[in-house]
Amino acid sequence: MPATVEAQACNCSMCERVGFIHLIVPQSRFRLLRGQDALTHYRFNTGVADHLFCSVCGVKSFYRPRSNPDGWSANARCLDEADSLEIRIAPFDGRDWEAHASVLAHLSREDAH
Repeated sequence: MPATVEAQACNCSMCERVGFIHLIVPQSRFRLLRGQDALTHYRFNTGVADHLFCSVCGVKSFYRPRSNPDGWSANARCLDEADSLEIRIAPFDGRDWEAHASVLAHLSREDAH
């Protein structure tokens, strides 16, 4: 992973309330090391996004976003070793998601990282 990564601070009602900072990566760059058996899934609206929550503590540390169904969005606030990264946080207008989602699509492509 590069020393500087870009993440998005979405202003939609869900992300803003829970403080989710999106670090979107391709499927091949995401590894869940442990805890899969404690995950529970939640889908709403279109049912495309797969929101995963820890069934023990309730934290949503990652999910498969509707904008990037070929990748994952990890919450930068949940990374164990984030101190070694410079995370540049860009605003994302998720309140008008339909008009802006396409600007995120490239983030889960292999050549984006």
